[in-house]
Amino acid sequence: MTTEKPAYYEVLPSGLVVQNTRTEHVNQLEELQKIVFPTLSANEHIRAVHYLRHLEVFPEGQFVITDQDEVIGMTSTMRTDFDFANYHHTFSETIAGGWLSNHNPDGNWLYGLDMGILPSYRGQGLARNLYRARHHMARQLGLKGQLTVGMMSGYGAVSQQISGETYYQQLLEGKRKDPTLSKQMKIGFEPIALMPEHVNDPVCGNYGVLIKLDIEKVV
Repeated sequence: MTTEKPAYYEVLPSGLVVQNTRTEHVNQLEELQKIVFPTLSANEHIRAVHYLRHLEVFPEGQFVITDQDEVIGMTSTMRTDFDFANYHHTFSETIAGGWLSNHNPDGNWLYGLDMGILPSYRGQGLARNLYRARHHMARQLGLKGQLTVGMMSGYGAVSQQISGETYYQQLLEGKRKDPTLSKQMKIGFEPIALMPEHVNDPVCGNYGVLIKLDIEKVV
């Protein structure tokens, strides 16, 4: 017996649409990766063929924002049973070459692999709309909430002055703002652990921060 997969479709006041990713979006998604992650190692970019696989494996967990027929924002997710006692992992390990082979259809957390908004559309709160879509889906699936690793994207600029550990501690104490993590924390994500050598990207000094958003929270 098969059941209909949950779907998401929201028209924003601006006319932009948040919806589940479809096959016709994948080529635009590959190009969007290059634009929103210009300093990320090329072998860590997700490509059109990978996005097609995501739609086969976990279609309800993939989202885009569109302006007419143009994809201007996106996020990819999978389900996981996360081991908080052994939390350290790399982005490459997680995406498994981009194929979503680490997706566990019975996993109790929604893990966000990536999120990006075209630069010309930033500042409109669109990332929150994508996090809200993810949270809605997590509730529909009866999950515990969302997990992701936020890039410590302000660290690269000051990495010659302070350590990643000091930067992270200042962030936790409210003494420093980070372009990515501060916004995620404002949405409701809770920092769990610093992740050295998580990703190959000089903008964050290769650091990430494991963060979680419990399902009880409102996005």
